[in-house]
Amino acid sequence: MGLIYLDSCLVIYLAERHQRFGERVAKAIARAAQTPFAISPLVKCECLVGPIKRGDPVLQRAYFELFDLFVPLLMPDPVYLQAAELRARFGLRTPDALHLSCAQHHRCDALWTNDDRLTKGSHGLARNIFH
Repeated sequence: MGLIYLDSCLVIYLAERHQRFGERVAKAIARAAQTPFAISPLVKCECLVGPIKRGDPVLQRAYFELFDLFVPLLMPDPVYLQAAELRARFGLRTPDALHLSCAQHHRCDALWTNDDRLTKGSHGLARNIFH
């Protein structure tokens, strides 16, 4: 399998060692050890809101260290234009449409998530890894 895009929720579960999902995400990533995982600037943005709000520099630093483990994907104009299409056609929220569009633009083999809304319009690209 090629590149896998990680949705923000999975990165948050991993970084914050979520009681219910953190270990499950870590195991899923470990099972795909030879596969590169990718994130976008939007993932970074969404992940950092909580630690910044809480004034938690230790968690913020942990996120930056985790981000360095993933392939960074850019979000050029075509990503935003495609996201508009996805929003209009499938009723996705803007962040969801941007995640999906970014994964499509960079020809990722999968978009891993815990959000069933992302499966709309993804043509099988988005996969809720907890199902």
